[in-house]
Amino acid sequence: MTDTEEGRSFLLDADEYTRWLDQARDTLDSAGNDLTAGDYNWSCFKAQQAAEYGVKGLLYGLGEAAFGHSVVSLLERLGAIGFDVEDELESAARQLDRHYIPTRYPNAHAEGSPFRYYERSDAESAIERAQMLLAFVQSAWAELQTASGQEEDEEA
Repeated sequence: MTDTEEGRSFLLDADEYTRWLDQARDTLDSAGNDLTAGDYNWSCFKAQQAAEYGVKGLLYGLGEAAFGHSVVSLLERLGAIGFDVEDELESAARQLDRHYIPTRYPNAHAEGSPFRYYERSDAESAIERAQMLLAFVQSAWAELQTASGQEEDEEA
């Protein structure tokens, strides 16, 4: 078990955490491929998904519920259980959550298709934000493992 600063204990589930983090990394790689291919709307959506998978992985690794698709809401859940979630992370999550629906659905826009509304800078920014959130997740997990005396089985 691992204790947070607030005194809450967690039983770490490294397998579940790793399963979700692996998917987050793969999805972020795919977002990079879409960026290269010029599929900017898909790159933005996949960056949001990568961040979502990463934060969900941390929650699931802690044995906590992780419902919904909003990265902001998932971070709020982490804050509620004792994690220090900085404003910069919440801002990055808020920006990424804006890519969940309109990147894919034509009726999310007044006219035209989603791909017409996204450009390279949007995708680059979304990928950077997702990377920031995954770095937070990996750092938090590493700290939990250190506090619990568990060795890291993977590169964090």
